[in-house]
Amino acid sequence: MSLETVRLSQTAKEQLIWLKRNTGLTQWNELCRWALALSLRDPSTPLVKDITTDSNVEMTWKTLTNPYGDIYLALLKQRCLADGQEPTDEAVAKTLTIHLHRGVGYLAGRSDLRSIEQLVSTATG
Repeated sequence: MSLETVRLSQTAKEQLIWLKRNTGLTQWNELCRWALALSLRDPSTPLVKDITTDSNVEMTWKTLTNPYGDIYLALLKQRCLADGQEPTDEAVAKTLTIHLHRGVGYLAGRSDLRSIEQLVSTATG
């Protein structure tokens, strides 16, 4: 597992397609940034620990985070520490995958999410 390439599950891909259609955001990376931030904001531990990244959706770390890569990396390392894990490369990459998928699920679970404005309101709530 690596931070260099971020891969998504088939379920997350389908959820992102729904989100793209309903919010007007057209880029995977934009939606994924919102999803990641939303999940990291939630102090609870994600229930799902193992995610199969079996879709054809992937992006580089730079595409996902640019120009905020250092900030996202710091947030992921902080989350590892908060969850009692040493922030190794593997732990950070796993934390990214888990929180990215949880955040996509959060967003896709909002049937009232129909615009960028509602997305911002949900994320900043």
